[in-house]
Amino acid sequence: MKNRVQLIGHVGQEPEVKTVNDKKVANVTLATNDSYTNDKGEKIEQTEWHRFTAWGKTAEIIEKYVTKGKEIAIEGKLSYRNYDDKDGIKRYVTEIIATEILLLGGNK
Repeated sequence: MKNRVQLIGHVGQEPEVKTVNDKKVANVTLATNDSYTNDKGEKIEQTEWHRFTAWGKTAEIIEKYVTKGKEIAIEGKLSYRNYDDKDGIKRYVTEIIATEILLLGGNK
C-alpha cells in the first residue's frame, strides 16, 4: 500500500500562495461533506476540514484558478510534522501534500 489521499470538496478560504526558494507554494483548506441517516430517520450532514499544501506547477494552477468556494479534487499524500510555537509549546500538524489537482464544477 502507498500513502495516497484523494479528496473532493470545496475550498474554504482564498488560497495562500507565496514563493519559497524561488518555488511557489500554496496552502489551502478544503471542506468535504458526508451525510448519514440517524436512528430517528433524520439526515445528518457532517463537514470535515482538511489542510493541504501544493508546490511548483500545482501551486501555480491554484494561484491562477482556485478561489474560495471552488469545487476541486486533489490527490496527494498525508504528511505529519511538528514544531515549537512562540511559547515553546510543541504543535502537531497533519496535512496533505497535493501532487495533482482537478478543477471541477463552479463555486459553492
